[in-house]
Amino acid sequence: MIRFLFKGLLRDRQRSLLPVIIVASGVFLTVFLHSWLTGVMQDGIELNARFITGHMKIMTRAYSLDKDQLPNDLAITGSNELTDSLNSRFQEAGWYQRIRFGGLIDVSGSNGETRAQGPVFGIGIDLISGNREEIKRLNLETSVKSGHLPRKAGEILISNEFANKLKVRVGDKVTLIGSTMNGAMAMYNFTIAGTVEFGTSSLDRGTILTDLIDAQAALDMEDACSEIVGYQKTGYYDDELASGIEDCFNELYSKEDDEFSPVMSRLSEDNQMAQLLAYSGKFSGIMIAVFILAMSVVLWNAGLLGGLRRYGEFGLRLAMGESKGQIYRSQFYESVMVGIIGTIAGTILGLAASWYVETYGINLGGIMKNATMMFPSTFHARITPAAFYIGFIPGLVSTVLGTMLSGIGIYKRKTSQLFKELEA
Repeated sequence: MIRFLFKGLLRDRQRSLLPVIIVASGVFLTVFLHSWLTGVMQDGIELNARFITGHMKIMTRAYSLDKDQLPNDLAITGSNELTDSLNSRFQEAGWYQRIRFGGLIDVSGSNGETRAQGPVFGIGIDLISGNREEIKRLNLETSVKSGHLPRKAGEILISNEFANKLKVRVGDKVTLIGSTMNGAMAMYNFTIAGTVEFGTSSLDRGTILTDLIDAQAALDMEDACSEIVGYQKTGYYDDELASGIEDCFNELYSKEDDEFSPVMSRLSEDNQMAQLLAYSGKFSGIMIAVFILAMSVVLWNAGLLGGLRRYGEFGLRLAMGESKGQIYRSQFYESVMVGIIGTIAGTILGLAASWYVETYGINLGGIMKNATMMFPSTFHARITPAAFYIGFIPGLVSTVLGTMLSGIGIYKRKTSQLFKELEA
C-alpha cells in the first residue's frame, strides 16, 4: 500500500511536487532562522567573553570590587605560578594572564613637543612568546589594517580609528603615560607595529594592545597581572561546567578574610552579561516559537487546502468501491510521506545555508557603527543539535494535522454528495 502511494506521488506532480516544495520552504526558513538567531546572540556573548569577561575570570577580592576602575595596585601577584597550577588542575579550559590599564598616549613632534594626545584603554596579552592562542581568540591576524603584529619587545597595536585621530602611522613612536602598580607615574615608549580594526566601535575609538611582558615592564608589574581569564576548550560557554570549576577553585584558593586572595567568577555572574544571557535566551526562544507557530499555520492550511481540492477524486474512488476509511488512511499516509520528504529536504537546505553563514558570516558593520554595546560587525549562524529536528514540528506535524482535519469532511459528507461533486 505504502509503495503504491509512493509511486503515485512520484508520478503525479500536481499532488506531490507543490506540497513538497511548500513544506521544504517552510522547514528551510525554520531551520535557518533558528541557527541565525542562536548565532547572533552567541556572537555578542562570545565577543564580550573574548575581550572582557572570559568564560571564567580570576581577580583578587579587592580588585573585583572596583574592577571597572582598573585598580592594578590590587592586582594578582605570583601570577605565573597560579597560571601553571590552573592549567594543571583545570584542563577543561585554557588560562591566560591579562593586564588592563588606562592612560594617555602622547605623540611627540619633530622638536620633542606634544603633537597629539588621547586617552587610551590598553590590554596586555601574550603576543610574542610564540603561543598564538590569544592572537587567534581576538582575531588579530585578520583585523590588521596596516603594518604587522608585534614581533619584538616595545611594539604595540593601535586601533585604526584611534591612529587616524592621532595622525600616527606604522613605525611612529608614542609614549604611554599612566600609573604603575605602586602608584607612581609611568612613562613608557612604544613603537607602532600595526593598526587594527576590531569591528566594534567601543574598542575602535581608543584601544592599544601590547605584549604582556611589555605591560608588566611599563606598569612595574613583574610576575603580576590584572586578571587570569579562562576559556572552555569547546569554544562556547557552558554555564554548568563553569560553575563546577568556579566552586572548586574558590574552595581551594580563595580566603574570605584576605582581600588579596584570588577569587573566580564566571561569565553569567557578570552584571551586564547576566542580563544579556537571560535576554538572549528568552528573546531567541520567543522569536523561534512565534516563527514555528506561523509556519505551522501556513503548512497546516496547505495540508487542509490540498485535501479539500481532492473531494472530486474521493467521489470517484468511492464509486470504485473504496471505503471512506481506506480513503482517509491513504490520505494520511500520503501526507506523512510528503511531510517527511519535504522536511528532510528543507532541513538539508537549511543546514547548508546555516553552515555557510556560520563559516563566512554576514557583515552588518554599516548598522553597528554607533552601537554603544559591544557587538561584532560580522554575525554568524550557529548549528545546534536542535537544528536537526526542529523542522519536523511545522514540516511533518502541521502538514499531517491539516490533512487529517480536511479528511474528516469525507465522513461528514454523504456518498451521493461526493458523486454530485464528481459530476460537477
